[in-house]
Amino acid sequence: MRRLLCAAYFLEVGLLLVVLPWTMFWDRNYLFDLVPVIRPWIQSSYARGAVSGLGLLNIALGLADVSAVVGHWLDRPRTAGGR
Repeated sequence: MRRLLCAAYFLEVGLLLVVLPWTMFWDRNYLFDLVPVIRPWIQSSYARGAVSGLGLLNIALGLADVSAVVGHWLDRPRTAGGR
């Protein structure tokens, strides 16, 4: 059960990291306003692509965990009681 929650976390964070850099939230972020020198780098397509790439990696790890959990459930021997 713990591994399934970890997989859900990976999938959620991955989805956020894939979508968030391409929204207006990324452009109007207060934290980026604190250090205006980094704003051109953070708003570049390369930085957004790198963050989205990390998101895709998180999604892949989450899907690998889900497939491992499902594979473990399917490979488990059935008992006489049906549990």
